[in-house]
Amino acid sequence: MRLSLLLASTSLSITAPAFAQSVPAQPAVSATATDGDDFHTTNEELVVTAPFARSLDLFGNIGIVQGNELAREMRPQIGDMLARQPGVSATSFSPGSSRPVLRGLQGDRVRIMTDGLGSLDASNTSVDHAVAIDPLTAERVEIVHGPASLLFGSSATGGAVNIFDRRIPRAMPESPLHIDAIANYASASSLRSGGASFDLPIGSRLVWHVDGNYSQSGDMRIGGFQVAPGLRDELLDEAAEELAEGHAEEAEELTEAANRRNRVPNSATESWSAGTGLALITDTGSLGVSIGYLDSRYGVPGRPGAGHHHDHGAPPVAGAAEPDHGEEDVTIGLKQWRADIRGEVELGNGFFERLRIRAGFADYQHIEFEGDEVGTTFLNQGLEGRAELVQADHDGWRGATGVQYFFRDFNAIGAEAFVPQNDTEQFALFTFQEVTLGPVSLEAAGRFEHSQISANASGISRSFNAWSGAVGVSHGFGNNSKVGVNISRTERAPAAEELLSDGPHIATQSYEVGDPDFGLERSVGLEAYAKLRTDAVNLSITAFANWFDNFIYARETGGTIDDLPVFSYAQTDARFVGLEIEAEAPLLHVGGFTLLGNITADMVRARLANGGGNVPRIPPARVRGGVELRGEMLTVAGEVEWTAKQDRIAAYETATEGFTMVNASIDWKPLGPESGVSLILSANNIFDVIGRRHASFTKDFVPLSGRDIRATVRFSF
Repeated sequence: MRLSLLLASTSLSITAPAFAQSVPAQPAVSATATDGDDFHTTNEELVVTAPFARSLDLFGNIGIVQGNELAREMRPQIGDMLARQPGVSATSFSPGSSRPVLRGLQGDRVRIMTDGLGSLDASNTSVDHAVAIDPLTAERVEIVHGPASLLFGSSATGGAVNIFDRRIPRAMPESPLHIDAIANYASASSLRSGGASFDLPIGSRLVWHVDGNYSQSGDMRIGGFQVAPGLRDELLDEAAEELAEGHAEEAEELTEAANRRNRVPNSATESWSAGTGLALITDTGSLGVSIGYLDSRYGVPGRPGAGHHHDHGAPPVAGAAEPDHGEEDVTIGLKQWRADIRGEVELGNGFFERLRIRAGFADYQHIEFEGDEVGTTFLNQGLEGRAELVQADHDGWRGATGVQYFFRDFNAIGAEAFVPQNDTEQFALFTFQEVTLGPVSLEAAGRFEHSQISANASGISRSFNAWSGAVGVSHGFGNNSKVGVNISRTERAPAAEELLSDGPHIATQSYEVGDPDFGLERSVGLEAYAKLRTDAVNLSITAFANWFDNFIYARETGGTIDDLPVFSYAQTDARFVGLEIEAEAPLLHVGGFTLLGNITADMVRARLANGGGNVPRIPPARVRGGVELRGEMLTVAGEVEWTAKQDRIAAYETATEGFTMVNASIDWKPLGPESGVSLILSANNIFDVIGRRHASFTKDFVPLSGRDIRATVRFSF
């Protein structure tokens, strides 16, 4: 089976050998996979088949998570699952809600997709809204940084995450019935999860797929106090004031909140999903459809000592004391139906060699409950489709051109409807072109996107025309190394939330105010990279910078409305600079094992122009180093991960203390390296330290998990 890369169409897919076309050897970095790494690949080298994309490193930066690594990092949400990857952090609002943060950017600047199309949910509306993709369905995740991300849409300024599932089969199974399954347990939250998928050939050209998955966890265990030191001191001071005023009960509750430890209350999760798909696969193309359902319920941890104002009526009285007695636990119940179609057909020997189509529709809702009572209901119906014409190779010139359409109907009903009902409609044209001149590769991409955002009840309607483009040049050395430089210019239309917000947003303990007069956000990006692959070392270094005009961010004003701090969206210029490093080298060979040393590091700095200070919620620098004893059937690894203190903070933002975690893992293939069976045992945060992600709105009272022993089994036959 061969890997087909269609970045220009935002669709990366594994296509059947019957209609895959190999390309000449390239100077870019190659990748290999064994059955033990990904049960849906062979021992062959991964061959890139898209005739306009010559390597897995288009524009320099694509990260891949699959196989045992993906199983080992399995979490209830995709953000926490990817947070250990270079350049990636997470919003970590709670175990049930976490989106990726790419190079310091989050929200609408990070596009999350399933098999090339958006997740069609409400996760970019608020950090307490979960991503409506079940991680248990994922067989492979692509993380795209830098200029290449503009090919996924103008909203992918920070990057894109593409999650591949198996619901629309891509190839005929070799066996009468193909089964993939995974089950795992994690001690820190008593997580139990499992899933299985079945692919059944019907005749010689039809494949039927069905899958089911379930996950449940309890309240998350932590290694110390729930609240950060600054918040704990604040609660104890309030308790002393209450006691001095004769309010003993309130003082006791505040003291109890300050001293809460070992568990994060109301952080449990439960979800299940199911899906089925059918695909017709021929020698000249394929056509498949799928339908899936996701049902998830998760807790929203409240700020200790403050309560969570889901009162379905009048807002809290200004100045009133708000200890968390009498407050019901807040949970979110999420449901999504989704239908998808994917097709490809060869067009012959003309200028265009094939046509690819992809479309999806989703009906999403989630309800915020206070106890058993319904609070705010969020509704979202989304439709997205795209078509691409792929050019044949003409003396080293290759490319693809396509169109994309997106529509979203979003509504919030209830006490916390801080965004009015609105529609978003987008239409885009895009192209990618590549010319290869010996060891030098020249690449260029362009995208035009028209957006219309309308809120009929508010009488607001805005339209935007965004133009984006990127050029890159790289030089290969042999078959394993290359250096390159990319330059991009992108434009992003403001999101509906940035334009229309006006109301209390209790999940983030804020009152949010948008600005319907915002203009386009523009950025110029520069990225330089070097990748060296030799017998002595594998090394990747990327340096990047982005200069933003009209950068949109939520700034805390210092004022309050209804006892909530006001966050007002604003536009100003900003600059992001960063560095990412990965290195691995063999240290010695012992029998059938190789001892390797590895190190990963990343950092990003972001400042507002004109003395505006730091951009809020920027992850601090990280360094992770370890050793790995790797054999055909057994791999043992240990590592130390250091996260720096983040004290480069915005106005009214609190600093986050640094921390160091020690982790270890064992991967074992008990029936042989190609048996399709893996057992994984890992220990995370072995010394039970308290760590907090600075990008999280809830970092001061939702720390990272304490010591977590995880056991996973996965198999394929």
